[in-house]
Amino acid sequence: MIFPPPALLSRAARAWLGAALLACGLGLAGAAQADEYAEVQRLHAAGQTSAALARADQHIAAKPRDPQMRFIKANLLSADGRAPEAEQVLLQLTRDYPELAEPWNNLAVLHAGQGRLDQAEQDLQAALRIQPDYATALENLGDVRLRQALRAYERARQLDAANPRLAPRIESLRRTLEPAPKPGG
Repeated sequence: MIFPPPALLSRAARAWLGAALLACGLGLAGAAQADEYAEVQRLHAAGQTSAALARADQHIAAKPRDPQMRFIKANLLSADGRAPEAEQVLLQLTRDYPELAEPWNNLAVLHAGQGRLDQAEQDLQAALRIQPDYATALENLGDVRLRQALRAYERARQLDAANPRLAPRIESLRRTLEPAPKPGG
């Protein structure tokens, strides 16, 4: 199973909030649709991911152009360890709704979780071209670039183990990239 890197886990969790905000921001969530979204998310939160996906698929079959439910489905697939399927849903959202930054951000989280940092950076840059003030994408871009720096320093140390500057930089970046403690914990 592929999980987002620890530094991006909180961003993956924020995707659920982003999904709700996306519905409100697009003005697409009528009362019935909002109930459908809430029911799918309730099923998932109750550990019934298969039922949540089935409900999402039913909704999408009836309303195939609903970006909100497709976004939620991508998050469900990702949470269920089905990153390739989630990636396909998100890529299709970027094609169908090029004005939305959120699918690009979530693609970046998937790609970073797979160690595809250069692709994650490109995804985040796409999100920021669409929405330059997207704080979560900016934060994720910073995390991706820190991980790229760590990777470069680790490679440099492999090539020049005697370089005294590398160990402190590597250690500093590793501490920075550790997941933040949970509130109240």
